[in-house]
Amino acid sequence: MPVIELNISRIRKLVSGNVSRKQILDVLPFLGLDIESEDGDKIRIEYSPNRPDYSTEFGVALGLQGLLGIKKGIQKTSIKKKGKFAIKVDSSLTKIRPYVTGIIAKNGTLDSDDIQQLMWMQEDLHDGIGRKRKKSSIGLHDADKISFPLTYTTTSREHRFVPLNSNTEQTIDEILSNTEQGQNYGWVIENDKNIPIILDSKQNTISFPPIINSALTTVTSNTKNILIEVTGIDKDSVEDALSIVVSTLKMAGFEFEELKISGNKNSTPQLKDRTIIYDPKFTSEILGIDMSLSNMVACMKKCRLDASVKGKKIACIIPRYRFDIFGPMDLVEEIALGYGIANIEPKLSPSTTIGQKNDITINTELIRKTAVGLGFLEALNSSLTSKKILYNMTKRNSSEIISVLDSKSQEHTILRDSLLPGLLENLSKNIHESYPQKLFESGVVFSKGKPIHESINLAVIVAYKDTNYSELKAIMQSLLRTNFKINTKTKTSKNQELFVEGRHADIFVNEKKIGEIGEINTKILETFRIRTSVAGFEIKLSGLIFD
Repeated sequence: MPVIELNISRIRKLVSGNVSRKQILDVLPFLGLDIESEDGDKIRIEYSPNRPDYSTEFGVALGLQGLLGIKKGIQKTSIKKKGKFAIKVDSSLTKIRPYVTGIIAKNGTLDSDDIQQLMWMQEDLHDGIGRKRKKSSIGLHDADKISFPLTYTTTSREHRFVPLNSNTEQTIDEILSNTEQGQNYGWVIENDKNIPIILDSKQNTISFPPIINSALTTVTSNTKNILIEVTGIDKDSVEDALSIVVSTLKMAGFEFEELKISGNKNSTPQLKDRTIIYDPKFTSEILGIDMSLSNMVACMKKCRLDASVKGKKIACIIPRYRFDIFGPMDLVEEIALGYGIANIEPKLSPSTTIGQKNDITINTELIRKTAVGLGFLEALNSSLTSKKILYNMTKRNSSEIISVLDSKSQEHTILRDSLLPGLLENLSKNIHESYPQKLFESGVVFSKGKPIHESINLAVIVAYKDTNYSELKAIMQSLLRTNFKINTKTKTSKNQELFVEGRHADIFVNEKKIGEIGEINTKILETFRIRTSVAGFEIKLSGLIFD
């Protein structure tokens, strides 16, 4: 969990009103913030990665204002549209880092502590929704030192500029080798010949995303106007990051002007609020509280949302930066926070039972313990994935695809029917780690039916130069014989794009096919950028070790 340091005196000023230290400390836990330590005026708090808006004192103060009753409802943010600022995106970025968004924050003031807070927020966003800068990365620049319009394009590794915190002009390769940012995040662009770059109208280098900004545009306590630019490979992640920065700078006293973005399927950010229609029955069903519609609206507003009664339901307006709210169940939590967790009276269950583990839990635990004993690490991937990972990159048949009606992310649009593609994706994100790498996962997979059929599978994967079919077969037999005295047979099969021809087999128990095993096709490995041999298997546990 990420941790930040807060200054209580600064928080009190930001919250405004006659608020005491005790009041702040008492309310912080109800924002989901755990107090780790206190040292005079400074406190360290732990916040959820789902709430990156709490990564600064500004974001925490915004939440405190609501629960303390000082300000309610959405923090209003208007964006002026004058057409002065713009960035054009070149098509050369399509397969490298295609998305960019941004905005101009104007007429604000920052002291050294404010700047430090923004830097911490920036890095937390990079590590969280940015996935170590791969999906998205943020640049903050002194806008008064830039000649607009900007161009987001590509350049060669011989391109030179003075990077942040340096006085010396360096090439791209020198920056990757000599700077801390280059050493830590150079893997994001790997060996690409074309390097993403942002230039101004005078051809000055503004940013080398996702690695480092130019020293020319360093933000200082004299900065009044800020360019925020966010680049990445995922449009939602890019806009999510921007919305957090905008919310933070609004609380810091900045105004905003539009940055017009065009080219390569990019568009000017709207940062629009969204509306969820809430059925009040959830409040009584989940919380056990009978509450009027007007009281529910008041509770939502205390959580810095907007809401109004629409007939027998509530229309709740969600600010853009609250991308952690997906539906009605999330709003139940907001109502509980606004009502006051301490005010909810605990009730005994109408019946009591003695709990015990079912067969599924018992048997999957046996599998896990044996796999760990064999030197494997357990992976826990989402049941929702993307068509790209599940089918396109693995060349698997997608005729039985199960799509989700309403997904908030391009990475979570379909239900998985196999575990192996997810483990291959895990390996692709670990290419900078040493080998061998040995992973397993047991989890639910889905297949078409009315209703959709669910089963529990086990997948195992090993990556290093000498791994092979025989090694994985021995591991598979050990897992089943050791715990369940199950003997398996394998029969060579040719009808599977995922595996190497001649090094793939179907797995049978009592003449019934339960899975597949083999060495992963090198062409598949290339799509995942895995540069070593990989072998794996996947078997169906449902119907084998439990009903």
